[in-house]
Amino acid sequence: MAETRDLEIVIQNVVASATLDQKLNLLDIVKTFRNTEYNPKRFPGLVFRLKRPKTAILIFSTGKMVCTGAKSMKMARSAVRKVVRELKNNGIIILGKPTIVIQNIVASANLQYKFDLETAADVLDNVMYEPEQFPGLIYRMKDPKTVLLLFASGKLVCTGAKSEEMVYESVGKIYEVLTDYDLLFKE
Repeated sequence: MAETRDLEIVIQNVVASATLDQKLNLLDIVKTFRNTEYNPKRFPGLVFRLKRPKTAILIFSTGKMVCTGAKSMKMARSAVRKVVRELKNNGIIILGKPTIVIQNIVASANLQYKFDLETAADVLDNVMYEPEQFPGLIYRMKDPKTVLLLFASGKLVCTGAKSEEMVYESVGKIYEVLTDYDLLFKE
């Protein structure tokens, strides 16, 4: 497998869900915190923005939460725990600890080579390539189960990973596949 450290992989966003197993009064939260937005006519969730770590947590009255904007799994978990702590410290009754699950990791990578997308579309399985509609080739990897958007420039986006290890494995595998089919070239 390719040395993934040579491939300039950057985690761009980690989305985590959390459950508190209790109902929450979002009006109490919005009255207490300035860094929140809540407009139930437009969206049923309250947006709680953190400066550190720089993330946004959607909080729903069901006790479910969604964290976006984190740059690592650790940062996502830390953001959820920080919001729960802030709620508790400001009089919002929280009964238990949140159950946190990583839902999606989006990463970008630069393979340092250009891709031959036309040939890749012909020889690879599980691909979609319609350059008139979207400039990238969409590759659905089966194992690990991720989706890779490949661009002729040699850059790619990996989405659907549930762990950072899945990102590195997916990028390493696609690099290997592209090398095996001789689809990478320097200009």
